[in-house]
This record gives sequence, structure tokens and C-alpha cells, in this order.
Amino acid sequence: MQIIADLHIHSKFSRACSRDLVLEKIDETCRIKGVNVVGTGDFTHPEWFLEMRGKLVEKEKGLYILKNNQETRNNNQINSKFQTPNFEQTRFVCSSEIACIYSKGGKVRRLHIVVLAPSLEAVEKINKELGKIGNLKADGRPILGLDVEKLAEIVLGVDERCMVIPAHIWTPWFAMFGSKSGFDSVEECWGQMSNNIFAIETGLSSDPQMNWRVKNLDRMSIISNSDAHSLPNIGREANVLEIPPLSFPLAKGGTKGGLSYDEIIKIIRGKNIKDPARNGAGFLQTIEFYPEEGMYHFDGHRACRISMMPGEAKQNKNICPRCKKILTIGVLNRVEELAEKNRDDKYVDNSRPSFVKLVELDKIIAESLGIKSRSAGRVKAEYDNLIKKFGNEFEILLKVKTEKIAESGWLEIAEGIQRVREGRVMIEPGFDGQYGKIKIFGKEKNVKKQMSLFG
Repeated sequence: MQIIADLHIHSKFSRACSRDLVLEKIDETCRIKGVNVVGTGDFTHPEWFLEMRGKLVEKEKGLYILKNNQETRNNNQINSKFQTPNFEQTRFVCSSEIACIYSKGGKVRRLHIVVLAPSLEAVEKINKELGKIGNLKADGRPILGLDVEKLAEIVLGVDERCMVIPAHIWTPWFAMFGSKSGFDSVEECWGQMSNNIFAIETGLSSDPQMNWRVKNLDRMSIISNSDAHSLPNIGREANVLEIPPLSFPLAKGGTKGGLSYDEIIKIIRGKNIKDPARNGAGFLQTIEFYPEEGMYHFDGHRACRISMMPGEAKQNKNICPRCKKILTIGVLNRVEELAEKNRDDKYVDNSRPSFVKLVELDKIIAESLGIKSRSAGRVKAEYDNLIKKFGNEFEILLKVKTEKIAESGWLEIAEGIQRVREGRVMIEPGFDGQYGKIKIFGKEKNVKKQMSLFG
């Protein structure tokens, strides 16, 4: 069974996050997007945890669904405006992001950490321990004056099945390898807990291939999540996993397998593309943002509208040529700094899962129709019509033949999807907290003349 999992999002209780990030709307958005398993986000926040405990019920071991959706699959009734058999009940996994700010090695460190937990009971124990250290009510992503090594010790002391994952590891301000306050190796950061860190999160401004260049990450699984602060951004990055069937036989007798928290964690920790010994179960692929579109890909200074590639920043001694202040050193520069000399930007690790770069469907629709805003009424209408016709967003972006989309009357949108699949996009890279700008079509916009793809 193949699933798509986005394990890092936020709730309405996190600062600068949408008030629409409630369990019911997250559930519906995931079904529209095609996300099968999603993190709850923010489990450390007392009010959000109360909502989780009141509204969620365990469906498979360690995975939860909304109580009012418990019987929807049997009754073939989806609590959604879209009535289509492609939608299934969204599974929630207990997740949270924690900000740790502390001093180590003569430097102030600021790191964001994703924590996954196997049960609501484990979450309650984690919250009790962390509540002794900082104010969990202040923000859905609490700020703790806690070394991440100690954080891992606390979390794994509650339940060894928890996962502690460095979030968006290259982001300059709040990340393990960030230029402003990070470290240069996993071991320097996590100390005695290093062997308990099995995965890292790419963040929007890097893709797996960039991370393959760093030898220090060779033993780590590379996962990608959306870190969504609003509903439309859920699934903008995600993980594709093959779950073994429930009846899979064990060598010592009995059977195991099927969708569960433990199976998801086992696959992430195992780092296997496919495991023949487990009926092909494994980590198949990650779904990626174009890293240039991330807000910290290049070096730069947003106030002066200055952005640079690493070589140019080095020539300028990392100083803004206009105001003479220090540039914000971005992700690409840090990757170059920590990469092995024999691993250039073309280096491929064939032992790793593959990845695919996508642009969200509403963005494709907006540009295909020449509309500036992805939230415009016509964009929403076309999006809804496409979902009703073809099932969900990932089905459309990854699987549906663009000829079928064109034949259904969406010529421009079909061409836009095809261009994204082939990587035929133009990007002005992001820098210093400003998202990059992606264009699918150039100055020419007469798509019908270019429809050789569809004869």
C-alpha cells in the first residue's frame, strides 16, 4: 500500500499561522490534496492537545482519525463538498515542532526540531516534562532554553519509538546547519544522542540531491515535509512510502505489517528504497518544492534587494555592496561549505529514494490562466472542477495523463502541468526570507500554438 505523508505542519495556535488550521479543515484539505498521513502539529500546546484528545480516535496503532469520520468509509459518505471514492480518511500522527535556543560552543544556537510520538499517552508525558522547562501555552511552537541533546534525551526517555528530527536543517536562523546559529556536523549538535537521530528534514530551500553531497548525512534518512502555516501549503513537500501488507509473515512466526505508526517509523529509519525481504516496503520518493523557490536559497540582503550566488557573495566578503551590512548566507552557500570536495552539484547517490519537484496545482492554474493570485475565484473554481474530475491534487500532478486533462478542456493547465513535470520552469531564486518567483510560461502565452504534445 502506497501512502503520501506530510509529517510537519502547524495548528491555529502557532504564531503567524492561519486560524483555519483546525483538525476538520486539515482532514478535508488532505483528502483534496491526496495526503494520506499528516502530522497533527503543535501537540505541546495545551489547548491544541485537548482538541486532539477530544476529536481524534485511534484507527491503526499510533494513527488517528477524526471521530465523526470513523464510519465514513463503510458508509461511503465523505464529510466534504467533494463526493469521490478517491478520498479516504486522513490519518493523523502526533507531531510537534519545538524551538530550542541555548548557548553551546561559545555561540547562541537556535534550532527547530520536529518530534513524532507513537500515542496521545506518550504526548501527555512529553508535555508534562517539557512544561517544567518552559511555557507551552505561549505558542504552538514553544521556545525552550534547552539543548537539543537534552530534548532528545527527554523525548526518547518517554518512549524510544518517538522520532526526533532536525527541522529544515539549512535555514539560516533556526536550523542545525543554519549559517546564523547552527553547527557543522550532526555529532557536534547532538553529542551523545547523535546515534538516536535517524532522519533530517530538507526544508523548502534544499532538495535531497543537495543533501547527498554532505558525507556527514550519509547514514541519515532525508525526509521532506510542508511545514505548512496555512491549509493551501499542506503537502507542498511530502514523503511517499510503501507500507507492507498486514499479512506479511515474520521469520519467527506470526505476521506483521499494515499501516501503523511503527511501520512508518521503521521505513524512515531503514532508509531503504525498497526492501524485498518486506514485500517491497520502503521509502520510495519525496515530493519537493523547487529549492530555488524557497526563501533562503541564495545569499542576500532583502532590504537592499540584493541576492547572490555563493561565489559572488564570497567575492564581496559576505557584505552587501549597497549598505555594507552582512549578507544573510543562504542554503546553497552552506551546502557548498559542508559538501565533500568530490561531490559536486551533479553528484547522485543511487542508494537513496528518488525525488520529484512540483509546483502546487493552484499556482499552475493561476499562471496558465494569466491570473496573478492563486486565491482568485476563477482559480478556485477550476481547481474544484479538476479535483471532481480526477480525484485529488497529487493524482493530477503526478499520475493523470496530461492528454486526458487537455481533452477535458483544460489545454493551458495541461500544458502547465506537463512543463512542471519536465522541469521546464524559470525561477528567480529566493533569498533572505523572500520566496523565489517561479514562472512556467515565458513571454509567449499562446499555449494553443504549442500544443504539439497533444497533437
